[in-house]
Amino acid sequence: MPLNGLSLKQAIAPGSDPGEAGKTLALELLIRLWQRSEAQPVSRCAGEASLLLLQLPLPVMQEQLPALKARWIRDGDSAGFLDQLRQQGEGLWRLSLARYEPLTFTAL
Repeated sequence: MPLNGLSLKQAIAPGSDPGEAGKTLALELLIRLWQRSEAQPVSRCAGEASLLLLQLPLPVMQEQLPALKARWIRDGDSAGFLDQLRQQGEGLWRLSLARYEPLTFTAL
């Protein structure tokens, strides 16, 4: 996902995790979220699947992702939304952090 107009320079290899580049993207995203939390409280609505990292080809992101998101918001079908992201994407990971453990990417 592009943040600040930037995206990953190279695709994440199949079967691997996003590594340090993914951690940097997650940190930037969480800082943005944290900064906006002054306006209203933030809470997770999807449990462990609340923070995801998705690798999408740029044409899919520009042409199909807006419609997928709109359908998800309209219908509230999170499982269907995740299935569509898996089908359209080139990698989908859940981010988690356990006490005294490093940030972990789990492929979905």
